[in-house]
Amino acid sequence: MMTSTDLKKHREILFSKFPPGQVPEAADDLKRLEEVEVAARTEKRAVGVTYELQQHTLEELEGHLEDKGYHLDNTLMSKLTRALIHYVEDTQLHNLGAPEKRLKRSADEAYVKAWEHRPHGDHDDTPPEWREYK
Repeated sequence: MMTSTDLKKHREILFSKFPPGQVPEAADDLKRLEEVEVAARTEKRAVGVTYELQQHTLEELEGHLEDKGYHLDNTLMSKLTRALIHYVEDTQLHNLGAPEKRLKRSADEAYVKAWEHRPHGDHDDTPPEWREYK
């Protein structure tokens, strides 16, 4: 079961070295969005963001910045980290719509219920003369 603390995300968006000076501008740009807390971390070339997963995703925030012309860090490690975070957030959002409990108590219960509703006895539709064919 997910709690509200599981849905509050604290992330860092890393920027490339060039062009310089992107961090303060990007932080100001993100501050205009609702439901996002932003902290510029100039020494790390990053912007810290805090958001609720139901309101925003990292992929959406990064897309917003890229649409505005900002250049994110494209090192292999950054790309892998971002891809993993995007996957995890998508999975969490998908699971929010999934039922919390299993539909059946056991894997066999569905078959037991189906068997109970089926008429019992000899239900072979094959004609008797074909069943005893030798």
